[in-house]
Amino acid sequence: MDSELAALAASGATTLVSLMVTDSWAHARELVGRFLARTGSSATAIADLDNARTRLLTTDATEDEPTITDVRAQWHVYLQQLVEAGSVTSGELRILLTSLQQLAATPATCRGAVRNDINGGVQHGPVIQSGRITGLTFHVHQPPAPNQG
Repeated sequence: MDSELAALAASGATTLVSLMVTDSWAHARELVGRFLARTGSSATAIADLDNARTRLLTTDATEDEPTITDVRAQWHVYLQQLVEAGSVTSGELRILLTSLQQLAATPATCRGAVRNDINGGVQHGPVIQSGRITGLTFHVHQPPAPNQG
């Protein structure tokens, strides 16, 4: 493998490992999962991703450099093997790396921002647009019924 591809695999592994301990992991995992599915990688590769993340989270990843180095090396080798085996091209690996780097550079507060506008009509209660809501309770106060005599 030439030095450019080795550097690309190393950079990809470093970025991937850094994302494992952030709030961006779910999105990063989805990107890598789709990438691995296209390469024909087995489901164990995704399980290996999850196991690596668990290792980083169960140790204090900010202070456990040997674990970080080990996980980074594991994914560096894996990405290198994908390129060497011809399962992915350097261009495909570059695209994944660019996506991961953009994800790492985007603050979590900016990702997935939603803005809703309601136009027309009259709304007499809460209006919610969401992909998933759990544990939400509304307490709606009804006006008293008019006296009927």
